[in-house]
Amino acid sequence: MRILAAYPCIQRRLPLLLLCCSVLVPVSRAHAQQDEGEAIDAMEDQIARIQRQQIELQKDLLAMRQELARHRAHLQAAHPTPTREAARQEPGTALHHGWNAAGSRLAEGSVGHGPGHAHPAPMDVPPPVIDDRPTVAAVVARREEDMVTRLAENGVGPHPRETVGAQAAGALGDHGVFHVGPATIILGGFFDTAGIFENRHIASGTFNYWADMPYPNESRFHQDSFEAGARFSRFSLMARGNIDAFTTISGFVETDFGAGAETTNPYESNAYVPRLRQAYLAYDNSRSNFHFLAGQAWSLLTPGRAGIVARQESLPETIDAAMLVGQTWTRQWQIRLVKDLMAHRLWLGLSIENPATLYDTTGFTNNNGTVNLPNGGVATIGSNGTGLTEFSTNYSDEIAPDIIGKIAWDPAWGHYEAEGLLRFPHDRVVANGVGRNYTAVAGGGGGSAILPVIPHKVEIRLAGLAGVGINRYGSVLLPDATLSSSGRPAPLPGAQATAGIIAHPNPLIDVYGYFGTQRSGRRYFSAEGGNYGYGNPLYSNAGCQMELSTLDCTANTRAVEELTVGAWWRFLKGRYGTVEAGAQLAYSRRQIWKGIGGDPATSVSQLFFDFRYLPFQ
Repeated sequence: MRILAAYPCIQRRLPLLLLCCSVLVPVSRAHAQQDEGEAIDAMEDQIARIQRQQIELQKDLLAMRQELARHRAHLQAAHPTPTREAARQEPGTALHHGWNAAGSRLAEGSVGHGPGHAHPAPMDVPPPVIDDRPTVAAVVARREEDMVTRLAENGVGPHPRETVGAQAAGALGDHGVFHVGPATIILGGFFDTAGIFENRHIASGTFNYWADMPYPNESRFHQDSFEAGARFSRFSLMARGNIDAFTTISGFVETDFGAGAETTNPYESNAYVPRLRQAYLAYDNSRSNFHFLAGQAWSLLTPGRAGIVARQESLPETIDAAMLVGQTWTRQWQIRLVKDLMAHRLWLGLSIENPATLYDTTGFTNNNGTVNLPNGGVATIGSNGTGLTEFSTNYSDEIAPDIIGKIAWDPAWGHYEAEGLLRFPHDRVVANGVGRNYTAVAGGGGGSAILPVIPHKVEIRLAGLAGVGINRYGSVLLPDATLSSSGRPAPLPGAQATAGIIAHPNPLIDVYGYFGTQRSGRRYFSAEGGNYGYGNPLYSNAGCQMELSTLDCTANTRAVEELTVGAWWRFLKGRYGTVEAGAQLAYSRRQIWKGIGGDPATSVSQLFFDFRYLPFQ
């Protein structure tokens, strides 16, 4: 009774507990008076009511657990903690050693509570021993990752529905959620079928490859194209558990069918292969305000929505699997450390991430990463894959990981970030039998902001990144570097930016519009009668405007811009999940560095459509 008096939430729910215990009695009586069909309906109604009552009980149990934790913390501050061995003794043994069943040390000569015994005065009171193993209620309460959204509410609207952040926040009850001991398993993903109409033939499907946008010298510039498929259906699994009341460990894996093996083709089986999108573990402690992530995940440079934690990325709602021109992102291996301050408002993050350098070797002779220089030397910038890596892909030679730092701020209105990047392109040059390694220093900085014009309804998103050797962090995949006349890495200047407005007029509809741009500078030289580098004005673009011209069309990309609008409509939604349809219109324009014959531009207009079934949202 003292426990009931100490925790009123139990007193309030005691009638509910009695109701749960007695609810089967009227059901059994009703069975005697109803036929088989009516009895089943009645039983289902009773079960539904019991399930609702159980949810309320779980909430109260969680509240009781939090109250006990606060009580224990208060006692720990005032009294020393007994050893676990002493605290775990059987009640009889505890009394023998001078401790009563409540954990209070008995006065000298006193005995345990019982009829006829005076109430003992405790001499020193250790905190009660509470089992720290997480309950189902505790795990369920933490699965929505509401540490950020509850404690650092910033007015930012909901996640794009296909993201894992939306999945974590949208899973309800047993809606893709399973409890395995103290851990929770959350299933995620969606079934996707998407297609594209475009006025150019770019053989990349619903993943836009803007760098391959054709010029009129190619016949595919003059051909309309239609392509559709289900290869971007996505599936994920997240396992998470509470180490204690403040600490969560989670693991996440996500895959789709966006990869193409050497045997992949669209003629018969359309056998696209699974690819690894993300696979990482994360450790989050809300008492020390420390967060750790290791594995393949969205780069720390990727703009976020709140804080700096996994599954809070700010991604465009576009159907295009390449997202948006100028979007800053990669998904790659990393080790990330994050500290948050000021009640989860200010966040500091640092990560080391897997490096890679996209080289442009226009004018050079490049044999699988071995590049012949005009002075007779040879520069090695990488080599084709071997073993379990793709044998037709050139893997750049890297000496150190990319280093990324970020600061994020979540006031009551909006989310703001500033970030910096440091990179180290690396190669080896051999001339006259003597070799030497060269390392360049590259990097840049940028930031992003989400401005909730109407909180949770209308928001403006801005993001940008600029520097040298940073172009692979943009969706267009412009080159990071070329080579100097001596064969050293020559990082290229680059800049990218996006701006968008997103509206959520009601829970069923999202509408968006974006503009994005990505630009690359140039580095070049001429020697021994040849022209080399990126954007050399002596390159010929004379053949770019004539179909099947025999003249050159070097066409080093200077800039790509995109304007796109679209919408999603969730026309079915219930315990079975969500079915949504989307449409997107996009116009993209590609400009090249001026050479002999000028700097003509090309463009593409595209219509995307998509249907998705999200069974766990």
